[in-house]
Amino acid sequence: MTLSVDEFRRLMAARPLVETGSELSRTFHTFAQEAMKLTVELNTKYHMPEEIRGIMAKITGRPVPDDFMLFPPFTTDCGKNLTIGKRVFINSGCRFQDQGGITIGDGTLIGHNCVMASLNHDADPARRGDIHPAPIVIGRNVWIGANVSIVGNTTIGDGAIIAAGAVVTKDVPPNTVVGGVPARIIKTINVKQDNKESR
Repeated sequence: MTLSVDEFRRLMAARPLVETGSELSRTFHTFAQEAMKLTVELNTKYHMPEEIRGIMAKITGRPVPDDFMLFPPFTTDCGKNLTIGKRVFINSGCRFQDQGGITIGDGTLIGHNCVMASLNHDADPARRGDIHPAPIVIGRNVWIGANVSIVGNTTIGDGAIIAAGAVVTKDVPPNTVVGGVPARIIKTINVKQDNKESR
């Protein structure tokens, strides 16, 4: 027996330890199988934008905004703990691991081959199969460059830019540019007051 989608989301919000063989671990496996089936459908033939949104709604188990855009291929290990805001664009080759929660804010642009991983294995070799979930939260109007990796327990502030190839391992302040491995602040973005108010 596996958990329902709502039970799963409620439980994952508490960031539980996911022990190998547990009911939660079995739920991970069930949702992964569903996601694989749907992403194969998404990635192996051409779909109109509205068809892509329909498939993504099935993958996530929730409505997807009418202005959402995605260029396949795209893969996710789960899908059911992925939340997509308005005017989000995801470019081709992105890979998400969203069991721990991935939230993408309005107006965010995500470049080619971005990896987001919201799970960590236990450091103890004897318990390496146990998993620690931690969410990724991306604010509004964020620009994530190509080949960026983002790990769990990170929040990217509104208006931030993540430079291509960066590895984000800690929170990114709003309206900053970060880059490198691990990502560090490169500069602050000057935000015009009238632009800020218009969003």
